[in-house]
Amino acid sequence: MAPPWIPVPPPSYGGTESVVDNLARGLTARGHDVTLFTVGTSTVPVERRSWFDEPVAPMGLSIPEAVHVLAAHTELAEVADVDVIHDHTVLGPLLAPAAGPGVPPLVTTNHGVYNAATRLLFGRAAERASVVAISADQARRAEGRVPIARVIHHGVDTDTYRAGSGGGEHLVFVGRMSPEKGVDRAVRIARAAGRPLRIFSKMRDETEVDYYESHVRPLLAADERPLFEAGLDERVQCLQTAAGLLNPIAWPEPFGLVMAESLAVGTPVITWPLGAAPEIITHGRTGFLCATEDAAVRAVTRLPEIDRAVCRAEAEERFSVARMAADHEDLYACLVARSRQPSRRNVAVTGAHGGTATSMAG
Repeated sequence: MAPPWIPVPPPSYGGTESVVDNLARGLTARGHDVTLFTVGTSTVPVERRSWFDEPVAPMGLSIPEAVHVLAAHTELAEVADVDVIHDHTVLGPLLAPAAGPGVPPLVTTNHGVYNAATRLLFGRAAERASVVAISADQARRAEGRVPIARVIHHGVDTDTYRAGSGGGEHLVFVGRMSPEKGVDRAVRIARAAGRPLRIFSKMRDETEVDYYESHVRPLLAADERPLFEAGLDERVQCLQTAAGLLNPIAWPEPFGLVMAESLAVGTPVITWPLGAAPEIITHGRTGFLCATEDAAVRAVTRLPEIDRAVCRAEAEERFSVARMAADHEDLYACLVARSRQPSRRNVAVTGAHGGTATSMAG
């Protein structure tokens, strides 16, 4: 079950939707049947069902999300031989049917930060669902109030994010137009380092527009303008030739998909040692963890020290779609083994190796 805000895969912005897309494809590649409840404009090549024909706007409205979730559970109840339901919405686990005979195990992933509000929500969700954390740092921030079933890092499509040659002088920023993502920091760092900066950003909400107008736009030259909602191909090509990715976050980011994407194309990353960043970037090997803007400027001069082939190899080993799908498959199999009768357990386990098991994901 994907959220109702953005198609899967996303045409531009959409971190959660990219992860759902990769997971659905990865499980399919491992021999599972995947049904995705999403919006009607999604194109991921699995069986798809939906309530809303178009993405819901604005994002975050509770009533449309509740309708989407309730419709999903009704639709998925009609799919034969469901082994597991994996819910990537916020409200879904709270509205799911209670556990009982004939109700498949429910998994939920928190794609955001843990704070007082989300600890309350996912603590209640954990009464019905097994909760996946997307980094060890995020799991620690659950503070024991949310039982974490498994920590599973995201995976990126290393066929789409192919290794690039580098060679460019430019730096790249990819992320929401928000102070948490540090867009203004990125502009100042690039300017101080004497490097051009390419900005790929999402700017839809009023708060994002306000931040851009007050903190980012005044720093830009007259001929500089971010690329808003740029397509995937343009973003990948720019990353492939970049000297480095600037990811100067100012918050405990739960994962940071763009860093894994950058490593996949062989481009080193300069970021702050916050959230999951130290789990993704190895200082001096695949990038630099910096605590100040001055340190980040100095790190720009050290980017040629990083071996781009090492960055690519790290992504292939640790952040591939195949690894992410295998980790989820292992979790699903454990849950099925605990919930099903012996005659059903064998079906679920053999399905991991190309059998006929049905796995619900997305």
